[in-house]
Amino acid sequence: MTCDTVIVGSHVVLPTGIIDKNLVLDDGKIIGLTNEMPSADRKINADGLLAIPGVIDPHVHYGVYSPIEHAAKSESHAAAIGGITTMMRMLRLGDSYKNSLLPQLNASSKSHYVDYAIHASIFNLKQADEMQYCLENGVTSFKLYMNLGGEVDHVYMDMEPGKNLLQEEHVEVTSEIVQKVVKNASLLGCPVLVHAEDYEECGCGIKKAKEKNLDGLHAWSESRPSESEIKSIKTISKYARDSNCVLYFAHIGSRRALEQISEERKNGTKIFVETCPHYLTLSHENQEGYLAKVMPPIRSEDDVLSVWNAISQNQINTIGTDHVANQLKLKLDGNTVWDALAGFPGIGTLLPLMLSEGVNKNRISVSQLANLTSMNAAKIFGMYPAKGSLELNSDADITLVDLKKEQKVTTDLFGGFSDYIVYEGWKLKGWPVKTIIRGQTVSEDSQVIGKCGYGKLVSRKTNST
Repeated sequence: MTCDTVIVGSHVVLPTGIIDKNLVLDDGKIIGLTNEMPSADRKINADGLLAIPGVIDPHVHYGVYSPIEHAAKSESHAAAIGGITTMMRMLRLGDSYKNSLLPQLNASSKSHYVDYAIHASIFNLKQADEMQYCLENGVTSFKLYMNLGGEVDHVYMDMEPGKNLLQEEHVEVTSEIVQKVVKNASLLGCPVLVHAEDYEECGCGIKKAKEKNLDGLHAWSESRPSESEIKSIKTISKYARDSNCVLYFAHIGSRRALEQISEERKNGTKIFVETCPHYLTLSHENQEGYLAKVMPPIRSEDDVLSVWNAISQNQINTIGTDHVANQLKLKLDGNTVWDALAGFPGIGTLLPLMLSEGVNKNRISVSQLANLTSMNAAKIFGMYPAKGSLELNSDADITLVDLKKEQKVTTDLFGGFSDYIVYEGWKLKGWPVKTIIRGQTVSEDSQVIGKCGYGKLVSRKTNST
């Protein structure tokens, strides 16, 4: 028998440890780990490289500032170069999912270089009633924005396919909506992703800061204090315990939020935690200007250390980017931090940052990296065992990494929609050099060689299936 591909000479990262074996791929799957040299149509020499499970980015915003058929192409291009094999979109729609979900899915289906999945954001009671419909169409996780309401109710929804027109909405995520989503998700066996900031606290903090004419990223952080995160975490954790719902706290980057989550876990709440590369690398003390404005804000250097410490203690499950595909003309629309748009691009730099600042600085092991960037997300969101590991019969989603490669980050490196990057000029050590998805090489040496439209919507299970 002749297989499709054999990858020779890499250090293969498995759940049980690192082994030096040849990876045998056929029909999109991993069918062998061997010292032999099987007959193959293609041989990939990976001498000295690390083979890790294809990276899953569980938290990506695209389709907001350009329509999805264009955004999927540009952002999955950036993902592929960054070693990402599956990207999970935060879908935000203002109207009924029964009206708008299928057009979004159809427009997505021909436009990705990498595989993808979708979280459905729930903004109102009507959408909460449509969660079963979302599930029937392959969407098995839901997002709540507890930061939206009152004085801070503004959000951009995803554009309609085929229309390059910003969709501005005003939203109030009430306790009634939160309770209903948590209850419905539990019945469906689906996790709820949470943006944990209390909108009343944030609105009050922003108002006070503006009255004092404060500016800058420190003022932004102070205006959305970690108390707002704590309040939100407490509220939804109680609802989740009452309904036996699984929570996934997105983009956690403060010591106090981590401490509160630890308390809620002790109380019996089922909780998974995501942090982002920017909470591991940036603080309001080391950043000038407004490019790093994000929600929740980047915090202090002490908070950065706390997040690394939480990772070392296995309190954090995943790394997501919270990537936002926007551009400078919108990002810096005004002269103060209050005018600037929140969010920035980051999908291409997730893996290089974790390799450079994590593995190569001995903050995390290679095995921890594989869990944080692939396996845990695959398990939480129902994609394992097809995704998330290099075990036999898994999808042949493989990222080949050169731990010694040094390269500067530049805006144009990834080919995404955004015309800036907060890590411009950073010299990072450790880069993906080949991205393989279901046995096909999609990116090689920072060039995308795959076919647009190759990426598929990932089939997912729920806790009830």
